[in-house]
Amino acid sequence: MTTTPAPVRKRNQGTRAALASFLGATLEYYDLYIYASAAALIFDRVFFAAAGDGAVLLSLATFGLAYVARPLGAVLLGHVGDRFGRRRALVGSLLLMGAATFVIGCLPTYAAVGNLAPWLLVACRFLQGISVGGEAAGATALTLEHAPPGRRAFFTSWTVNGILAGFILASLVFIPISNMPEDALMTWGWRIPFWSSLLIAVVAFAIRRTLVEPEVFTEATTEPVRKPRIPVAELLSTHRGDVVRVALCALWVVASSTIPVWGLSYATRTVGIGTDTMLWVVIFGYAAGLVFQPLFARLSDRVGRRPVFIAGNLGVALTCLLYFDALARADIPMVYLGIFLSLSVFYSAANATYPAFFAEMFGVRVRFSGMAIGIQVGLVLSGFAPALVGYWVAESGGSWAPAAWLTITTALVASAAAFTARETHRTPLRDLGRREPKPAVPDSAAPEPVDSVPSR
Repeated sequence: MTTTPAPVRKRNQGTRAALASFLGATLEYYDLYIYASAAALIFDRVFFAAAGDGAVLLSLATFGLAYVARPLGAVLLGHVGDRFGRRRALVGSLLLMGAATFVIGCLPTYAAVGNLAPWLLVACRFLQGISVGGEAAGATALTLEHAPPGRRAFFTSWTVNGILAGFILASLVFIPISNMPEDALMTWGWRIPFWSSLLIAVVAFAIRRTLVEPEVFTEATTEPVRKPRIPVAELLSTHRGDVVRVALCALWVVASSTIPVWGLSYATRTVGIGTDTMLWVVIFGYAAGLVFQPLFARLSDRVGRRPVFIAGNLGVALTCLLYFDALARADIPMVYLGIFLSLSVFYSAANATYPAFFAEMFGVRVRFSGMAIGIQVGLVLSGFAPALVGYWVAESGGSWAPAAWLTITTALVASAAAFTARETHRTPLRDLGRREPKPAVPDSAAPEPVDSVPSR
């Protein structure tokens, strides 16, 4: 008669973890994408006014700087998350991102303090990179370990749904901002999106601090002798190949830099498509992705992680050609179709699958570190993709071919790396990451922690 209350509390943790992951990812990627939008449209004039023709490239390069900091964030937050708890690492990540983003909105411009301005911007961007280096991996690990049997991909997909929600929210905020009078925009208008991130941070923090650690994690780390003293050292001795595999698979994210970020700059600055028009194109692409991602996640719970992830990458490789060609011709209906197919459908298939796919390659003791480090090492190229493509396009006389070839090449590499992975969608939670796993059985037939009982 004492067993009823406990399961109710535990059951709620799966849904609560998914909601906390959604809101945390919304904040992190709202902050990242308002920076990306500002770097593509504004920061060249606010912080790099003295750079002349190179201002746009320098502005886009600061967008990539966070991707250099991300591996450091992955190591630091992964260590905290695997040794001291998922929740502590995630709360720290949230606070760091919120503070860095708010401070960007307070920075003096180049006109006010000269060369100090871009260096302050770089410092804040570096802190953003450290924060986001562990966000997706930590949120995924926590949610995966609380998720109901047979629905791990669906529950962890709410992390990436939060990422898309952050992108959509940032784009919606930038539409009225970009239409402000020039003098107001360049003095105080661009600061508003950065200040407003505090609202999301407060809500996300309130929910995240109420989470409890998953039972499977607590069991693995309760006894001091079993707790990994240096998780990254254990990771590299037991899962080195999986880290490399995840890093190569993570190259699929290059498409999320070339299609919406570089595409925004190319369309507005080179082709002459209106900023409002392109922001609505990006909003449409991400909003449609919010519909498709949960569907693809459920599909991967049924048919497996590898086929959905690989099919998504191959689809991006084909349909990005349609999108870039439509941009060059300023064919707006085809631009909408191109971003729908490449971003909303095929990119979403891989994006919805990767949280469970990558996290399930690692055991509970090193899951946070393994996923975080592998992803962030692979994402370094993604961060600099807009600047690299911008340079290559300028060198080629304005052709969009370099953007297409980089997108296609990275999608094919990610597909090949995914093909070498084990299929884990039916592997019981406690057997994930074992070097010699037990024969795979459906989750419903495997013992699961009480945290994993689904809500009614």
